[in-house]
Amino acid sequence: MHTLRAENIEKKIQGKSILCDINLELKSGLVYGIVGRNGSGKTMLFRAISGLMKLTGGRVEYDGKELKKDFDVLPSLGITIEHAGMYPEFTGLQNLKILAKIKKMITEKEIREAIERVGLNPDDKRIVKKYSLGMKQRLAIAQAIMEKPEVIMLDEPTNGLDEDGVLLIRNIIAEERERGSIILLASHNKEDIELLADKVYCLSDGRLEGTES
Repeated sequence: MHTLRAENIEKKIQGKSILCDINLELKSGLVYGIVGRNGSGKTMLFRAISGLMKLTGGRVEYDGKELKKDFDVLPSLGITIEHAGMYPEFTGLQNLKILAKIKKMITEKEIREAIERVGLNPDDKRIVKKYSLGMKQRLAIAQAIMEKPEVIMLDEPTNGLDEDGVLLIRNIIAEERERGSIILLASHNKEDIELLADKVYCLSDGRLEGTES
């Protein structure tokens, strides 16, 4: 059982509060839905608790160890966030092989399995520049799950997908929950949240309120 805890975290940019006094305790095998309008701070929250952004105040702990002291980024993380780009001139497989070299945890076989799992063909010779929005979305999710991470953060994972794609990604999220990941899910799709989230948080003007799903 893993625990990710945020205590009184704050983020200010040019004197403006983006995240205000946020407290969270997240546990393995649960999906946490984050809802809020555009600009409410959802992407910033993901960046803050994953270690991709320095905090102005507060602290983040993972299994009792402190982010930015014991490690710079969460040690077992899969994440999709806005504008997290792939190399447009390479294929999907080539992109994921480049990313997999960072941690050297998985083989090409596991990369191919992740690509197939999201409904793409690992042998597709098209470069990512030629992908549709839905294909890019599927590839981003393959990247997030390929190393079987303990923490998965998904920002609008069903955006740009057709009905079959939406069902596929929802099934993957449910499977990852069963595997025991801590999953954070930000979505404008109310059905995503209603079907998948064990607990729902509303983020408004950088402040977080929680309700049981």
